[in-house]
Amino acid sequence: MKTWWTPQLHAVLGGIVVAIGIFVMWEQAATTWALLVAVASTAFLWWQGRSIAAVWAWTTMGLGIESMSWPIVTMIRMRMGGSQPTEEQMETILNAVLFGLFTSVFWITFAFGLFKRIREQNAPPVPPPGTEPVPARSKKKRARR
Repeated sequence: MKTWWTPQLHAVLGGIVVAIGIFVMWEQAATTWALLVAVASTAFLWWQGRSIAAVWAWTTMGLGIESMSWPIVTMIRMRMGGSQPTEEQMETILNAVLFGLFTSVFWITFAFGLFKRIREQNAPPVPPPGTEPVPARSKKKRARR
């Protein structure tokens, strides 16, 4: 019986979080675009999420990439206007660059911390210092006896 904390449910929740991130960061994002991102990210998280920690590591990595691309998309959108950006548009670009840089560094650092934790949990245990493994006897020595 599956319970509420299964990785599959968390993959759906992570996909919704990534879609909300798209919708909030890119104010003019169409609802269909946000739904498409939600479905695609949910499918990716379902495929990659072998554990709840892995699902949220990938989700936070997605949020970091979103945050990193936000200033770039904002600048491209302003540049497509044709003429020199107005003062209001320059404020929007500055806000996107500062906030996007801060949030992308935060989310990517958080994701790398989760990935490191997963890797450490899956690593074999390290023997305590001062204890050496006992070497196995070779077959030649056993044959002589």
